Amino acid sequence: MARITSLEQLRSLYAEPRDRSRRKVLPALDGHCRRFIGLSPLVMMASFGASARADVTPRGDAPGFVHVEDERTLLIPDRPGNNRLDSLTNLLANPAVGLLFLIPGVDETLRVNGTAAIHDDEDLTALFEIEGRRPTTVLRVAVEEAYLHCAKAFMRSHAWEPAHFMDRACLPSMGEMLRDQLGLATAETQAEMLTRYRETLY
Repeated sequence: MARITSLEQLRSLYAEPRDRSRRKVLPALDGHCRRFIGLSPLVMMASFGASARADVTPRGDAPGFVHVEDERTLLIPDRPGNNRLDSLTNLLANPAVGLLFLIPGVDETLRVNGTAAIHDDEDLTALFEIEGRRPTTVLRVAVEEAYLHCAKAFMRSHAWEPAHFMDRACLPSMGEMLRDQLGLATAETQAEMLTRYRETLY
């Protein structure tokens, strides 16, 4: 097996991208991008810390939970999580962020790249209040690139096709896996964990 170490070696293995693929990158969000974001209940967010170590985290809520402030600005609420703050810590060191918006049942995705700043302004957190609870912070993303990504990965994986869904029982519960990984004496059951999650969604 030969390791590829240069752009020339890499490019020699692949055909040149089609003109459409080169030209589809937009500097701002057009109407189609806005519509896609408005229908998306899930976004994967990539960030990079001071050490350049990459991290990807899912962010999800009701469709349209990411607000389009204008054609170059997105607002993303930081809902309760595990409080590790991996992504937010990364963004303090390096504001670069990559977003992948998904819509269940739609094989195409939307990619947005830019920079993110963390805000705790009351007027911003109030925009995302649910059941009297506001996010602690809101990310304001300055959009630099936006483009639609083709459906091939989702077609190959059958990700949205119920006939290909895995039964949850194919894996131990999250509690059981954490018990084994951390050497805990007991394991939280899946039902107990889901109940706890539901109580702390917002």
